Amino acid sequence: MTKLKYLLSVICFTFYSFSSFSFEKSSNFSLNEFDKLNNQGKTIVINSWNEWCSVCATQSSIFKQAKKDFPEFEFLFYEHDKNKNINEKLNIKFWTTIVIYKDGKEIAKEIGLDNKDDIYNLLKKGI
Repeated sequence: MTKLKYLLSVICFTFYSFSSFSFEKSSNFSLNEFDKLNNQGKTIVINSWNEWCSVCATQSSIFKQAKKDFPEFEFLFYEHDKNKNINEKLNIKFWTTIVIYKDGKEIAKEIGLDNKDDIYNLLKKGI
């Protein structure tokens, strides 16, 4: 009976862990759109994510509010593992990367931020 309880607890923990990392996020990034926005001198916030990343899920909820708090910014999101061409062009090596571009130039880049204040402080560099 003890082995059965242990097995069930492992299965439940595994399912809960993976389901809590899964989140709804879409990719709206294209290199053409990025180039167009850069040429217009827009402030662009880029975020790379992966489907089963807990930090990415946290960032997603923070960006949902940030889009309202920073309406002058253009937010572009993409799934890191499925977009090697974007990673290569923008020198983004890890998911959870946040990059700020202003007037066609990269002005800030951070990896792994999962605190609202830290992310907002990074975004403020684009003002």
